[in-house]
Amino acid sequence: MAADAGGSGERRRRRRLSRSGEFERVYREGRAHASRYLVLHAFPRPEDEGPPRLGVSVGRKLGGAVQRNRVKRLLRDAFWASADDLAAGHDFVIVARPEAGRLAEERGEQGIEEALRELLDQAGLAPQGDAA
Repeated sequence: MAADAGGSGERRRRRRLSRSGEFERVYREGRAHASRYLVLHAFPRPEDEGPPRLGVSVGRKLGGAVQRNRVKRLLRDAFWASADDLAAGHDFVIVARPEAGRLAEERGEQGIEEALRELLDQAGLAPQGDAA
């Protein structure tokens, strides 16, 4: 159990949406904000003021499994880079549109981060100190 010694594995698990019911609740009751590359669904959890939780959805239209997994990793990294400044007690689901695959190929991690930051800003969820 050396992986649990630091607590990072447990902490990360709690900060993820993993059940289809959790995703459905965010889709059904949350607010959606879209751009050319991404759709962001945000839902405030009324019963919980814990850290924000994230779910990522990447469809097959984006590409093969390797490309989809890369985009998911880039989206998670970009989200968690700014998550400390987001409101507590929210669930987020990021849906990658097929154009996000092309963005990841052409501009890599920086392109995905910029697209997500722009979408968070448009949704009014961006970190307050961010002047992007």
